[in-house]
Parts: sequence; structure tokens; C-alpha cells
Amino acid sequence: MLSSLTIRALLVAAVFGLAIPTATQAQAPAPIPSMVEGLSPEAIDAIIEGAQADAPATLAVANRTIVVLHASVLGRSAAGRVNAAGGVLAEVTGGGAEYRATSRQVRAAALISVNGRDVFAIVPADVDALLGETVESKAQTTVVRLQQALDEIAEARRPAALVRGLAEAVLATVAFVLAIWLLRRARRRAAIAIEGITKQTLSSTGVGGELVNQTRLLQWVRHSVNILAVAIGLPLAYIWLFFVLRRFPYTRPWGESLRSFLIDRLVWLAEGVAMAVPGLVTVVIIVLVTRLVVRLVRILFAAVEEGRVVLPKVYPETAMPTRKLITGLLWLLALVVAYPYLPGSGTDAFKGVSVFVGLLISLGSSGLVHQVMSGFSIVYSRALRTGDFVRVGDVLGTVTFMGTLATKVETPGREEITIPNAVVVAQTVTNYSRHSAQGVFIGTEVTIGYDVPWRQVEALLLLAASRTEGLRRDPAPKVWQTALEDFYVRYRLLLCLDDQRRRGAVMNALHANIQDAFNEHGVQIMSPNYEADPNAPKVVPKAQWFAAPAIFPRPVSDGKSEGVEK
Repeated sequence: MLSSLTIRALLVAAVFGLAIPTATQAQAPAPIPSMVEGLSPEAIDAIIEGAQADAPATLAVANRTIVVLHASVLGRSAAGRVNAAGGVLAEVTGGGAEYRATSRQVRAAALISVNGRDVFAIVPADVDALLGETVESKAQTTVVRLQQALDEIAEARRPAALVRGLAEAVLATVAFVLAIWLLRRARRRAAIAIEGITKQTLSSTGVGGELVNQTRLLQWVRHSVNILAVAIGLPLAYIWLFFVLRRFPYTRPWGESLRSFLIDRLVWLAEGVAMAVPGLVTVVIIVLVTRLVVRLVRILFAAVEEGRVVLPKVYPETAMPTRKLITGLLWLLALVVAYPYLPGSGTDAFKGVSVFVGLLISLGSSGLVHQVMSGFSIVYSRALRTGDFVRVGDVLGTVTFMGTLATKVETPGREEITIPNAVVVAQTVTNYSRHSAQGVFIGTEVTIGYDVPWRQVEALLLLAASRTEGLRRDPAPKVWQTALEDFYVRYRLLLCLDDQRRRGAVMNALHANIQDAFNEHGVQIMSPNYEADPNAPKVVPKAQWFAAPAIFPRPVSDGKSEGVEK
């Protein structure tokens, strides 16, 4: 015989969803609602008050979530209560075709029953107060969910219902496949029709077919049609999957979750758009104001560059880079001001992207910043301008482009050389165009022996300069004796060019005229040097100036001369 205390413990364990050892279960009677009457209200209250918070456990029946329990009762955890309730439900639904879930209030708790058999209890400790739950509301929700799961269990045991669901799923699948097939045919026909219309329209405008192929316009048309077809096909697939899953009791919760997921996503998007509208309006206003200020800055610095406006410390050659710098700072300021109003700026994903971009800039900015600052140094030191003829290290040519990172120089041989700005700053830069209005002297040297009068040498060099086109007459060429060497005198002819960009051609002609002038007067050029006087002067007689295969010039009708073989 069992004692009165043992019987009451068994009754309480059954009522509040506690697992009971198998040996005891064999001796205990099946719990029924009237068994609770054997417990005093004080005992029930003591059990309810003794419930402790525990890790939540979810009771699921027929693939549906029924209730989440949060309390341990009489030392049994929430997970143990869920397992016990699952075992009772398995026994209750083991046979029969009709099930009815009910609940009733027992002091501060609620008992959930199926077909008159108590399954588990909901105590106040199971309630999530933050969600606004009460024992009564949670019990009502649990009964509704449990009844829906029990109905689906009964439906799954009716062959007629399963056959009907299978037939509906097959018909829906056939309809879906037919719709996809029609959609593919429509896509192909639409692509062909739109391509034909596009070609006809372009032909009427006179645009060549080769140009159309190069721009890949027809490929973009086909891609647009494909995207439209996918946009139609995806909703069809979603509807088909939602319909098929709802045909069967076990998969019906998945179908309902698909529907709720779509609705939740649409609601979420709508709410997000509605909440983002004020911020987007603010961003648009910031962008418009910044664009207005940037246009005003562009107009102002364009006037400075053209010389119509004078600003302190701003020169025409520095107006354009200064405008670019101010424009960049204005847009950066606009980005900083508009950032808090951008949708999603406060999300972790947005912050992660910001950190990633900052890391990339930090890793790769050292060399970049060095080049940019070097570019600013070149611009604001006014060492170079576009169009200047300069020498940068060993590179001689015309500056064609001055960028933020590099400077491009075109040599007299029409070679384009790109020099990093940091290299330009580190090199010695000679600018031949900066003072070209007053005249920039360049020179060439010859060495002549001491037996030739220096006045004759000076006259011959000036004679060669007078015969050369492309040299300026003001300031006039001049000759300097730069050194008295052991065996000869070093003479330097200084002259100014009309156009520094023709330097190579002019110097070529000058050197030719120097040789002709010295040969005409029998003066030997000692360059590079010599150690003893030759037996005869090393000069070329005029009769041998055009020895074969050289071309002898002859006059033509336009006053110029053309060469013929002599």
C-alpha cells in the first residue's frame, strides 16, 4: 500500500507535467481532473510558489510550436516538463480520430488537458511578463495551438484527406511547370521582338550595325528581358511552394511560415521606407545645398583662372587644383553631415563596412598620401605649369599633364614619360619656359686651339647663330670664354629660342651651321680635346661638303631649295 504522501506526490507530478519513474507509473492510477480535488489548496499554492526560473524549453506537436515553458517545478526542469508532456500527448493521440484540448484554472495555475486527461500545467513562473503575458492568456493561446496540431494529427490519419492533398499538389505542380514553360517561350519571343524593334529603330536613325555591336546594346536588351522573366518566375515559384506545403498536415506549418515570412518582409520594407523618408529628404537637401556651393566655387575659380578675378594668394595656375581641393572638402563635409541620416547607418553591417573601408585606407594610404602631398607641393610652389618646357632630372620635354599622383612630360621625340610627383619633388627641376618672355639662354660649347684668335672664334659662332632659324634676335646671342685649358680655349655660345619645344631641331641646325662656318674659314674644332698639333688642319673643304651620298641643295620655284645627289 502507498502512503497518503506518496499518492499526493504522484498526483502533483502528473498534474504539473513532471516525469514519473516507470516503476511508479505502473503502480499509479491514470491522472484525471478529479484527482486534483485530493490536494489541498495550500499544497497546490506551495507547489506553484516553489517554481523556479529555468532555461526555456519548447513543446512542439505535429511540427507546430505549442508553448514555451520557463520554470522548473518540484526540481523538474522545464525541459523535463516538456518531455513528460510529450509522452502524455503521445499516449493520448495513440488512437482515435477526434481530440479536444481544454484548459481550466487551478488556483494560480492553468491545467491543459486533452480528451479529459491533464497533460501539463502553466504556472506563473512560465509567463514572460515583458511580452505582456498572463497565465490566462498563455493558456488560451496554448489551447488554440494544441487544438490545431491535434486536428492535423487526426487529418494525417485520414487517407481521403491525404489523397485529396496529393491530388491538389500534383495539379498545382503541373500548373506551375506549364506556367514556367509559357514564361520561357514568352521570354524568347519577347527578346526576339524587342531586338527587332531596336535594330529597326537604330537603322532609321542611321546608326551603324558595327557601332551597335561594340556598345552591346542588344545584349543589354536581352539581359533586361531575362531579368523581367526572373522577376515574374520567382513569385510563381513562391506561390507554388506555399500552396503545396499547405496541402499536407505535417508540412502545413512550413507553408504558413513562408506566408508570414513574406508578409513580415513586406511590412518590414514598408516600415523601413516610411522611417527612412525623413532622413532621405534631409540627405537630398544636404546634397542640393552642397551642389549649389560647389557650382559657386567653380564659377569663382574659373574667373580667377581666366584672370577676371583676383584672390589673395591664389594664382591662375593654382586656381584649378585649389578648386578641386575645396570641392573635395565640401563633398567630404556633406558626407559627414549626411551620414547619420542615411538608412541603416546605425546597423552593425554598416559599421562593419565602415571599419573595413577605414582599414583599407589605413593600409594603402601611406604611399598615396605621400604622392598627393608631393603634388600639392609642386602646384603651390608654382614650379611647373602645363605647357612648360622643363628638365626633370634626366627627362627633358613639355609638361602635358599635372595630376594628383603623377606628372606627364612629352619629350622632343614625342615620348610620354610619367613621373610620380614624389620623384619630381626629389629631383632638380629646370624650367625653360617660366621667363621665356625675357629670354632664357641655353648654350653649346666648342674648344679651339690657342693659335686661332679668339675674336675670329667669337665671330664664327655668332655667324653660325645668325644662319640658324628659330633663335631670338633680342636678346642677341653672345659668346663667353668659359675656360682656358692646357691645349685649347673653351668657348660657350649662349642664345635664346623662339619656342623651347623646338629645341632639338634648332640645336641640330645650329651645330650644323657651326661646323660649316668653321670649315669655311679653315678653323679646326678641337673638341673633345687633343694632345699634339696635327701636320695639317683638320677641316673639311667646301668642295667636299656634299660628298656622296649627301644631297646637294638646288633652288626651286618657291624660293626654297631642294636636294639632289651630287
